Amino acid sequence: MKKLFVWAILLGAVGYGGAKLYLHNEISGSMDAVVLMLSPYASVRYDGVVSTMSGELAIEGMTLRVQGFRDEIYIDSIGIDTPSFLSLLQLGDVLTTQGDSMPEHMSFIVKGLRMPANADYYRKIYEFTLAEHGAADATDAAVECVGKYGFSPRALAALGYSEQVFSMSMSVRDEGSMYSLDLTANVEDMWDFAASIGLSGNMMKEMSKGIQYRPKLATLDLEFVDRSLHERVAEYCRERGLSPEETLTAQLESFKYSGEYNGIEFSEFMLDPYREFLQGKSTLAVSARPNSPILFSQIDLYKPSDVPALLNLRATTR
Repeated sequence: MKKLFVWAILLGAVGYGGAKLYLHNEISGSMDAVVLMLSPYASVRYDGVVSTMSGELAIEGMTLRVQGFRDEIYIDSIGIDTPSFLSLLQLGDVLTTQGDSMPEHMSFIVKGLRMPANADYYRKIYEFTLAEHGAADATDAAVECVGKYGFSPRALAALGYSEQVFSMSMSVRDEGSMYSLDLTANVEDMWDFAASIGLSGNMMKEMSKGIQYRPKLATLDLEFVDRSLHERVAEYCRERGLSPEETLTAQLESFKYSGEYNGIEFSEFMLDPYREFLQGKSTLAVSARPNSPILFSQIDLYKPSDVPALLNLRATTR
């Protein structure tokens, strides 16, 4: 009996090792094909592929440089997380079948995406953002120091950031009549963000519609946590000549603008908690509970001032 038990362990280890080798070879081969395909547009390097018994698969040490730019993007790790190692092996079925082939949950994970504050591609992104918004006021001290259109490379340096280190995890969970997208993200020493979005319907059935897919929002929960950004902004705005009251006004105007740009006119039920968040509360929580699931495309049909009531939007701080 003891020998049988030992043989079972050995066979299991050999089976796991063989499956892991097969999986790594498949991923490495696919990555090499992607690198070759991207070669006219970008150079990509990576250190290797790792996987775990718990169902996580990651490509580690990725460096990307887009053609036309000098500076590189470095990512510590990028990968997926599934319920088990077996789920990893079966994951390819999702691309060819429907229904039960989908894992109960699946996460896409990025760890340590590093962008230097003065990177040439970041400057290009910032310039594109300004053009997209038609930002004629971008050089105003109040606008620039609170990051109304995002922080400029100059502002990031003044705020004390030599680089932005971004990490995120996006999970998909199928719950039968509803499926959810759970997102967590953070920029080191800046902010944390979490979102849970409940969508009506069966995930695989809805996504099989392709471009005809029209998601319906059932629930929404957002959470923002300050990790020293507000204090840094207050100090930078002071250096730019703004009083505390002028800084607070500029931050509130920036928040209202972000809502208007996305088709929402925030009421005092949103503005008052956001003011508390800026004045010292570490966490802002926002929730939406529409009376019935609503198509995202329908929201644009409403007046911006009616959207908060339509979504039953609420905000609290702690």
